[in-house]
Amino acid sequence: MKQIQGKSVNIEEDIVGRITFEKNIFQRSNEIWVSKDTSSPAFGYAATITAKENIASNGKPYCIVNSVRDFNEGDVVIINKQGEIIFLYEIQSHHNAIMATERCNHRCIMCPQPPVVQEKDKTSFNLKLISLFDKNTQEIGITGGEPTLIGDNLFVLINHIKKKLPKTAISILSNGVKFADKEYAMKLAKCRHHDLQIDIPLFSDIAEEHNRIVGAKTFYKTVQGLYNLALFHQRIGIRIVVHKQTYKRLPQFADYIYHNFPFVAQVAFMQMETTGLAKDHFDQLWIDPYDYNEELREAVLLLADRGMKPYIYNAQLCVLPEDIRCYAQQSISDWKDIYISECDGCVLKGKCAGFFEANRNVHSFHIKKVEHISSDISC
Repeated sequence: MKQIQGKSVNIEEDIVGRITFEKNIFQRSNEIWVSKDTSSPAFGYAATITAKENIASNGKPYCIVNSVRDFNEGDVVIINKQGEIIFLYEIQSHHNAIMATERCNHRCIMCPQPPVVQEKDKTSFNLKLISLFDKNTQEIGITGGEPTLIGDNLFVLINHIKKKLPKTAISILSNGVKFADKEYAMKLAKCRHHDLQIDIPLFSDIAEEHNRIVGAKTFYKTVQGLYNLALFHQRIGIRIVVHKQTYKRLPQFADYIYHNFPFVAQVAFMQMETTGLAKDHFDQLWIDPYDYNEELREAVLLLADRGMKPYIYNAQLCVLPEDIRCYAQQSISDWKDIYISECDGCVLKGKCAGFFEANRNVHSFHIKKVEHISSDISC
């Protein structure tokens, strides 16, 4: 999440609120007023954010920042005692998500966010967040950790989004294990959300390989979860993180997916983010994406030729073979998406996913500026 360091005054506990630049008369208690040069904190607001150093506090909470240019009307932030302002929702972003839990029943060797063992339940906090989001939000992700570890509270979140944000699509990232319980899969279906997709990672067509990568013997439970979700007509995506331990069998894996899960809405091949556990296991995992182009190309075209929907996430267009560039998506969250100096002047820059911030110094040796497009990159 995007974060700004400020200086807090009269803030002893975390303050959550929606950013506003307007002086509102009603419903101010859930809003944080932002002003470039106010002389004092605004009355009735959860807090004030200002770029002015010296103001009359009158005991009210406020935070001093260098500039207010990073804020937009409708953003949702949390301000803590240390003066850290963390953006929980950005109105101009298409990659907003709520963290259902940081716990997980897997320990994937390339996980960018290692799970915690214990935590305070986040459901009440997340319900408040959802109520602060803009009504025209296109999509909200529910992620973790493993979201199903909050049990039936997952459906509480879904139904709250359905009520407060009736036009908003939902994307759930889950390892799928809990959906091996048919009753739990049925409860998801009973939410009857109009636009919901469950994205489930699968890393091999060989059970032992998948289990080794996720650190748990759950391959067949994940597979059963996929079938149960399909039984209840839920929209499903499969995600495959490509690295040194998964790339060789991508064509065989794609064939396995086609024959066993023809009902999935999409299959995403994802370039790895080199942070968290992926950084700890770097030597076991890292391979230049250019070096698995042959296997990736074969897998993508195999699925596409058979009428399925393959996508490529987090990849740089200049590295991909030209005939599969059209499957690449701008998939990296705004707050951690960067371009490097080699991208300057590239004609593909506006359509390219760019890089994870964590991959700034860890990327393909084949990154290069593309000066002319030799073929159409749309599918």
